[in-house]
Amino acid sequence: MSIEEYLFRIGVEKVKPPSLEFLAELQNTHLLNIPFEDLDIPYRDKIILDLERIYNKIIPSKRGGFCYELNGLFHWLLTQLGFKVDMLSAQVFNHDRHDLGPEFDHMTLLVHLEKDYLTDVGFGDSFRMPIEFPRGDQRDISGHYRIVTVGDNEFDLRRKENYEWILQYKFSITPRIFSDYGKMCEYQQTFPESIFRNRMLCTIATPTGRIMLSDSSLTITDSGTKTKTELKNEEEFFYLLKKYFRIELN
Repeated sequence: MSIEEYLFRIGVEKVKPPSLEFLAELQNTHLLNIPFEDLDIPYRDKIILDLERIYNKIIPSKRGGFCYELNGLFHWLLTQLGFKVDMLSAQVFNHDRHDLGPEFDHMTLLVHLEKDYLTDVGFGDSFRMPIEFPRGDQRDISGHYRIVTVGDNEFDLRRKENYEWILQYKFSITPRIFSDYGKMCEYQQTFPESIFRNRMLCTIATPTGRIMLSDSSLTITDSGTKTKTELKNEEEFFYLLKKYFRIELN
């Protein structure tokens, strides 16, 4: 595993001492260069929480991953660069069912500098810059985000939509280790009702918006304008996956 190859993959040319400015650069460039994707689920290659295996998939093979892979590997990079980082457990809010997922449903990260900052490169369409913890408020091209305290050790990440603050996920600040997420990583891949078993998705941030490809449609958001195109067949999906993400699946 190479720090230099990782930084080259995300387009960072110079290593700097740990700072909010450098953290923001790392998070933003990561989101612009490595997609969130669940293409290995459910038919292709089982996802195992092994850092070297994840590194080989994402860095030399130039793939993406889902939260445990992306934030797990980003945690490794940040610690190698001298940042103090905690893995946190988060429960994603399901807007269709109006309920929270189980513990370890999502991995997010808390970075300790002169202040603490929530950072996340594994949630798909989400905040692009670190959010100050515990009462941060962040606006960027992807939206307006806020951390809200809801208990002694519980916090919400919320996003403003149509004048309402919509829950994205709930998290606690108890530090975790990578293996803590193993059972939920297995669950996400095997449980019949898991969203990851019923779709194929690949999405990446762009400087002016986002590209999102599912097995049914391609959606391109550019400076607030969203264009959605329905796919004709699986062949078109694989063609667009190569065109927009440079990913070819066996």
